[in-house]
Amino acid sequence: MAIIAGGGRLPHHVADAARAHGENPYIIALTGEAGDGWGGYDSCTLGIGNFRDISATFRNEGIDRVVLSGGVQRRPEWRDIRPTLKTLSRVPAVLKTLISGGDDAVLKMAIALIEASGARVIGVQEIVPELLADIGPIGRISPDDDDQRDIAAATAAANALGKLDVGQGAIAVGGRVVALEGPEGTDAMIARVAGLRRDGRISQRRRGVLVKLCKPQQDLRADLPSIGPSTVESALAAGLAGIAVEAGRALVLERTATIDLADRSGLFVTGLDRALPVS
Repeated sequence: MAIIAGGGRLPHHVADAARAHGENPYIIALTGEAGDGWGGYDSCTLGIGNFRDISATFRNEGIDRVVLSGGVQRRPEWRDIRPTLKTLSRVPAVLKTLISGGDDAVLKMAIALIEASGARVIGVQEIVPELLADIGPIGRISPDDDDQRDIAAATAAANALGKLDVGQGAIAVGGRVVALEGPEGTDAMIARVAGLRRDGRISQRRRGVLVKLCKPQQDLRADLPSIGPSTVESALAAGLAGIAVEAGRALVLERTATIDLADRSGLFVTGLDRALPVS
């Protein structure tokens, strides 16, 4: 098994969990994206668009399963694309997707190209199911009636945003949607809300809720919504009451630290059942 590692701590969590389950994952660290700390694993560093060398690595290392894990901040330029013979005919479609496609379209394209190279892409949740959010409060604090109204508003907005393949998150304050997630990511969106609150554009009295959901059309093998201690810290700085994520399809990283911090800060973290209406 190989892990194609982007930024953040998630690839390390996945690698350690895979090893605990008897795997010995090979790490393909993406140039300019993946962090350090892979000394305990067989690894190499390759460009995100270098499918030729990625495919060769699959053959040389006997890799037949691949996990995509971690964030990618920069899309490859056309000059970064190194196709294999099998994928050469797809280059025009690849370039078109990189230019005009949303993140979900790009990820689906990447999965198709990887699988054309002879490996099967599997989801992070198949390796670390314990990271998935549960239904209901994950910690000591539960959302109240005002929070439920904000959850409903932000859920509707996140669903609409996801259908457009733009982002996975939304924030509602006082039943009104005040921020939608774009390419800047969740923490930057929350920081924007903190700025709006400081400027008096958002009520100081009403707290608000962050909601993160999978896009309705999302391939669940890549880019599941995730939260961690930094998300809680950002939510606290923005004056939010809590965070709601999609149960069974969102990851809670560093769960113990995340929940301990939320409990100490007076914030709730809760898992939403998408099959049920939000009251």
